[in-house]
Amino acid sequence: MQTKNPHSNDILIGKRIRLRREMLKMSQKQLGHRLGITFQQVQKYEKGLNRVGAGRLQEIADILDISIFFFYADISTKEHI
Repeated sequence: MQTKNPHSNDILIGKRIRLRREMLKMSQKQLGHRLGITFQQVQKYEKGLNRVGAGRLQEIADILDISIFFFYADISTKEHI
C-alpha cells in the first residue's frame, strides 16, 4: 500500500501549531484535552500527516490565543513544480 505524502502547506500549518503551542508551554496532551482529541492526533496535525480542517484550525487558534491567519502566513497560493 502506497503512503500519501503530506502536502507542504499541511506541514507548514502543523509546524506553526507546534511553535505556538510550545511558546505557551502547553503539552500536546493539554491541547488534545481542550480539543477533545488524543495527543496522538495533535502529533499527526503537527507533523502534517493529518490535514486540519478549517473549523478545527479555528478551535486551535482560539485555544492558542492567536489569529487563524498566523497559521497561513507565507503560504504560497500556487504549487511549485
